[in-house]
Amino acid sequence: MAAALSSRFLNTVRCNRLASVSSVYQNGMMRYSSSVPSDSDTHDDFKPTQKVPPGGSTDSLKDLVENDVKENPVMLYMKGVPEAPQCGFSSLAVRVLQQYNVPIGARNILEDPELKNAVKSFSHWPTFPQIFIKGEFIGGSDIILNMHKEGELEEKLKDVSANHKSQ
Repeated sequence: MAAALSSRFLNTVRCNRLASVSSVYQNGMMRYSSSVPSDSDTHDDFKPTQKVPPGGSTDSLKDLVENDVKENPVMLYMKGVPEAPQCGFSSLAVRVLQQYNVPIGARNILEDPELKNAVKSFSHWPTFPQIFIKGEFIGGSDIILNMHKEGELEEKLKDVSANHKSQ
């Protein structure tokens, strides 16, 4: 009886308190973020805070995207994270880029719809993943797969790969 009650309680807690935790590998560091659904039983001290207020500053998101693209020789806006892509196209992009042993900056666009819209606005491209190499928008997984097959991606990443190996 106690085991059945315990199991029922844990299932209820899991369903009501589900939190998602994800990580992003960027600039040689793993960054984690989590989100917890709004819950009236959760004290304000324990609720997550948003870095950008709802309907907030699109300028700061635009600046964030510009800075990501400028600071990361290879920047990937994707569904999920490189260690756990959440769609086949994002997974393909990660696998292709990993063939070149280059550092990959990445952001999970599923965590923030406003970031997703800021990236679309920045690149003028509607779909994800979106790959930027040395500040230039390249395209999605289909584009880099084709570049990989044609040998163009190796050429594009040559100095990024060389700089990474010499560090």
